[in-house]
Amino acid sequence: MSVVTRRPPRESVAPAMLGGRQMLCAAALLAAALGACTRGPEQTESAAAPAARTPGAALVPAERDARVALGLRHGNAQELFESFRNATAGGASLDLADMPDWTGLWQRVGPPLFDPEQKPGELTTAKLKPEPLADLQRRRELSAQGVEYDPLSNCSAPGFPRWLAIPFLREFIVTPTQTLLFSETMNNLRRVYTDGRGHPPAEDAYPLHYGDSIGFWADQTLVIHTNQVTAGIFHRNDPIYSDQLEAVEVWNKSAPDTVTADVWIYDPETLLEPWYVQQTYKQVPNPDAIVRIAYWYCGENPNNTVVETGEGTSQFKDFTFTDKDDAKK
Repeated sequence: MSVVTRRPPRESVAPAMLGGRQMLCAAALLAAALGACTRGPEQTESAAAPAARTPGAALVPAERDARVALGLRHGNAQELFESFRNATAGGASLDLADMPDWTGLWQRVGPPLFDPEQKPGELTTAKLKPEPLADLQRRRELSAQGVEYDPLSNCSAPGFPRWLAIPFLREFIVTPTQTLLFSETMNNLRRVYTDGRGHPPAEDAYPLHYGDSIGFWADQTLVIHTNQVTAGIFHRNDPIYSDQLEAVEVWNKSAPDTVTADVWIYDPETLLEPWYVQQTYKQVPNPDAIVRIAYWYCGENPNNTVVETGEGTSQFKDFTFTDKDDAKK
């Protein structure tokens, strides 16, 4: 004879009859429901919405005045750099399948001054402290008399940030972990680390001709922070800067043949406020690939001997390039 056991109706199951796992699930559901009831509306929104992320191309305002104001809103270059990093949710690693195409050869566009927008006859667009201002005025007066000195004349490195404004060919080599910015002038190479590392600790840091550069990518926009520079000049007829200088750069390929770099310079020793400039680099037409970057060896040039002229100024000795020029002497 078989015995039939009848299951009690669901509604008749008492809480005491629930298993341990069932009780845990019920408790979790109850806690979630109570949390939803007690959470304020603003808390509910912040928990649900992800952090806003600014696209890389939108980091820099469209108007120049707004870019200047952006630099003024931050007390130093590190603060500006971190504001860009926060706006882009920390940036992202480059993917080999979606890397910016900066191949080819490039040349800087603009006059031989650090700020391409400086007007003729204008002393500088930088807001200088009294001592560097007096130094620039003195050097400009001497230059007008034909007396000037440029560290490049004796094969010294241009240094950073002057690197941004020197002439001749350039290459921009992008990899997932670092970007190499190369200039033919004096074989200058800037190495920008984009693998997440920071700058060396203060006890290991010392001035370098091109400083120490770290950065990150936001889409196909490169953001760079540079410190640890050696004191120098921005350009031959431009102000001096100190080894306390730091800079932030935002690089974009703004057109198929154009790369732009928005630059904010901070130097507490020489500048009254951050100096904003925009540098532009145009791709050199090279359809047959005949144009190539050459090795720059300053010492092999016979025109490097500097002599004093009859007027008391200096000039290169035998400043000629060919035998035909020499025959004219």
